[in-house]
Amino acid sequence: MPTFKPAYLICGDDHGRIAERRAGLRELAEAESGTEGVELFEGERSTPDGVAAALSAMTLVLSRRFLIVDGVERWKDKELDELEAALAAIAPETTIAFFAREESRFKAPDRLHTAVKAAKGATSTENAVKSWELPKWVAAQARALGLELEPGAPKALITHVGDRQQRLLRELEKLALGADGDQPGDGPITLSVDDIDRLTASSAQRGAWTVADAIIAGDQQAAVRTFLALRQQGERVAGLLYQISMRVRTAQEVAAAIERGESPAKVKRTLRMPSRAADRLIEDARRIGAERLRELTGEIADLELASRGGGPGGIGEDTAAVLVVAGRAT
Repeated sequence: MPTFKPAYLICGDDHGRIAERRAGLRELAEAESGTEGVELFEGERSTPDGVAAALSAMTLVLSRRFLIVDGVERWKDKELDELEAALAAIAPETTIAFFAREESRFKAPDRLHTAVKAAKGATSTENAVKSWELPKWVAAQARALGLELEPGAPKALITHVGDRQQRLLRELEKLALGADGDQPGDGPITLSVDDIDRLTASSAQRGAWTVADAIIAGDQQAAVRTFLALRQQGERVAGLLYQISMRVRTAQEVAAAIERGESPAKVKRTLRMPSRAADRLIEDARRIGAERLRELTGEIADLELASRGGGPGGIGEDTAAVLVVAGRAT
């Protein structure tokens, strides 16, 4: 059975992690005391005087009483007289938790930190890792899970998943579970950039990229074959078109940058994809040119309209898609 301190203050700029901790505490509290033993203070109810009055009030709850308070990052030190006194005399079998989602000038008051500690409570800070430190953090979290990420793999994971630490950690946990037993020996499982690309992108996403890359490379047969296979798997045309158009638009931007005189190495650093895929895209985009890729982008946009019944003749979405994938590949 968990043990609880009289007071907690959880603050910081990692709002996702703070939300997770709030949800976790509420779940524990309701398991301990039922919903009747948990009081929430949010929005207009979340004021220092209101919380102080509730903390000092008599209650008929027979089990531990929990008060969960949001929004304390907007409180001021000068408003905390009554709350400070209530915390100093907090009743046994009572736990209060304050949550502050901090940013710029909005911070949990210093006086609240002091009052929580004086009540024999605990404070903790949940701050997001800075963007330039995130690859190192990802590698360290992976190592703790028995994964060894090769150079470039942490950045590839961030590219696929985004920069939210909780989302990255969940993805690493999935990778650790999925890779368990794939490699011999008792040492860590090593994942390359290509492994990350293969394991984190959805099958539909990878397939749509393959279609787009084949269109850009001028391989009509590969484009049509992959597109039809994806449709047979039940993938929706609209979803595939979105991924294809994004890839072609990226190639257009690459070609335009090269034509402006930017170096391939500089362009490559801007691409959110594995190294070898980026090299291939840059090579194909440079060969085709920005103007032709701009035309392709427009053709895919016309296809989206036709697939929704907006094109001339009202052709079906599959027919319209195959016409573009097969007939308009370079």
